Amino acid sequence: MNRLIKPILIALLFGGVFNLHAQTTREEVYATIEKSGGVYYTYPEVNEQYTPAPKGYEPFYISHYGRHGSRWLISDNDYQKVMTVLDEAKEAGVLTPKGQDVRNRLDIVWADAEGLGGELTPLGVRQHRGIAERMVRNFPEVFKGDREISARSTVVVRCVLSMDAFCERLKELNPKLQTTRESGQRYMRYLNYWDKPASAFNSKESWWYPVYERFRREHIRPDRLMKVLFTNEEYVKNNIDARELMMGLYWIASDMQNVEIDVDLYDLFEKEELFDIWQIHNFKFYVCNGTSAWGKNIIMNTFKPLLRNILDSASEAINNNSIAATLRFGHDGNLAPLTGILELENCANVESDPNKFYQVWSDFKIAPMAGNVQIVFFRKKGSDDIVVKFMHNEKEVRIPVKSDIEPYYHWSDVEKYYRSKLE
Repeated sequence: MNRLIKPILIALLFGGVFNLHAQTTREEVYATIEKSGGVYYTYPEVNEQYTPAPKGYEPFYISHYGRHGSRWLISDNDYQKVMTVLDEAKEAGVLTPKGQDVRNRLDIVWADAEGLGGELTPLGVRQHRGIAERMVRNFPEVFKGDREISARSTVVVRCVLSMDAFCERLKELNPKLQTTRESGQRYMRYLNYWDKPASAFNSKESWWYPVYERFRREHIRPDRLMKVLFTNEEYVKNNIDARELMMGLYWIASDMQNVEIDVDLYDLFEKEELFDIWQIHNFKFYVCNGTSAWGKNIIMNTFKPLLRNILDSASEAINNNSIAATLRFGHDGNLAPLTGILELENCANVESDPNKFYQVWSDFKIAPMAGNVQIVFFRKKGSDDIVVKFMHNEKEVRIPVKSDIEPYYHWSDVEKYYRSKLE
């Protein structure tokens, strides 16, 4: 089978889902250019009015999965390689005044970031403290007395520190809470698990990767930027990987919203350039972590262990009145597939056309820094019926389960629906 035809055939099998309310437009990104940072977009402001629970029902348990908070770029090298290119151009005498200005700004960026690649920023700490505080404010009944909270994190330090910030705020608000904080390879089996088929699908050897590479080449157009930074086109041609330099500057510019220094690099880019570069990363993230027609079943299948943990933990909490919450902390590449396997509203749309990926699925909406999913459980005294509601980034969302009390759902129906996915 022709590999470039395969996505079209898959789309016919799946039947693309297009939710008009989920659309992302150029105008939306242009209006808030930080969104072009994709998964580097900071946690959005929360100012929600929630639907009251059915009469007589009170919250008693919360199941949660959260991405770590804001961080520096993943590696010190992400800063150094850009600075090196500009330094070498300066030595060659081909750096423009604008190029020198950018290099000067990078000195400030580097002074803040050196030795902290991949680590949680102070803003990331505050994000998780804020989410914890709002959780207590919105569902105070859950956190009364000396109830128990289980918190587990992947082994990555920024996730552990996010867990710690979250739990510390809970303890500050109620010192009686009994919190258990854990991190280890044992918990990676569901917090950040990738089976062999999913790992193979996400590799550069996968059939879809040449399509992505072509899309990438078409959407990175560095010529204008190179003329802004350098005086000699021949030098650029012979000594600089222009696309990689543009991408490096894009990442640094995107991450400035996650740190607390007065440096902005967005003036280097036109809005259309940022939008196009964002599409590249949204493309790959959707295919590798989302519900694209190309790999939906493969990606969702590898997240069954996490779904099973959520269901089993809920069963335990329902039968043990001492358990208040199960908190889990991981990464964007875990949160996004979770929203897909749960089929949260606007998170499970299926598309096969790369030029339309951004219209149905946007990484900055799915998994911004500190993004999270919360399932809140309610019960009524004298009744065996338990109802739940789902929140994505602290906004109420719906799921494809029939309910007479939306956005609340009867847990018996929800559990049956999700257990069927594990069979």
